[in-house]
Amino acid sequence: MVTTLTSREFNHDTSGAKKAASQGPVFITDRGRPAHVLLTIEDYLRLTGGHMSLAEALAQPDTDFDFDPPRIGGGIFKAADLD
Repeated sequence: MVTTLTSREFNHDTSGAKKAASQGPVFITDRGRPAHVLLTIEDYLRLTGGHMSLAEALAQPDTDFDFDPPRIGGGIFKAADLD
């Protein structure tokens, strides 16, 4: 199901637009012409082949994860083996 909203309608009822996006794309018009499309992340990933860059993943709202990489013992440099 496709929903079309004016920019004004979208601004006044963003939560309604997000609910409508769970049923299908939401076209947002600007002066009567389609200007934007609101999709769920699942639909977006399906359309893009499921590939998301690290930058895109980190830019997602409400992204919360722990990242504690192990420390490299003895530093990252080692003596060259010239033999």
